[in-house]
Amino acid sequence: MTKSKKNEFRPNDFVVYPAHGVGKIVSIEEQEIAGLKLELFVISFEKDKMTLRVPTNKAAEVGMRSLSTPDVVVKALDTLKGKARVKRAMWSRRAQEYEQKINSGDLLSIAEVVRDLHRTDDQREQSYSERQLYEAALERLTREVAAVSGTDELNAQKQVDDVLLSRAA
Repeated sequence: MTKSKKNEFRPNDFVVYPAHGVGKIVSIEEQEIAGLKLELFVISFEKDKMTLRVPTNKAAEVGMRSLSTPDVVVKALDTLKGKARVKRAMWSRRAQEYEQKINSGDLLSIAEVVRDLHRTDDQREQSYSERQLYEAALERLTREVAAVSGTDELNAQKQVDDVLLSRAA
C-alpha cells in the first residue's frame, strides 16, 4: 500500500467518508496550513450541508473509499434479509458495537446494524438510542445504495424497505 492513492479520486466522484457517509468531491485544492502546503480533497455532503477538506495523502489512512460495487450492494441487501442477530450483552456494549460498525464505513457492517435494529409493527417498541442508531445506519445505507444505483434517495429507501418488509413476511 505504499503507492500513492492521490489519483484514485477525482472531482465529481462520489466517495464514502467513514464518519459521514457518501459525499461528492467538489475539487482538489492547495492550501497553506501552518506553513505547510497541503493538497486537499474538498468533499461536499449535500444532505448535511457540510464541506470537509481531507489531505490527499491521508485519504486512505482515514478510511475514505470509493463507492461500493453493485455486487457489494446486492450482498448488503441480502444481509438485510437475514435473521437479526442480537447478542445478549448489555445495551451499552451493543450500542458501542453498532456505533463502530456505522462509523467503519463498511456497507456490509452498516447493513448488519439495520438488520439487527429493524422492528416490525408487531415487535416491541424501540428505545430512543436504538432508534437513533437505526436511523443513522439506515440513512448511510440508503445514501450509498442511491449513489451506486444512480437513483435518488427515495427510490433507494423504497428498495431497502421492500427488502426489510419481505423479511418480515
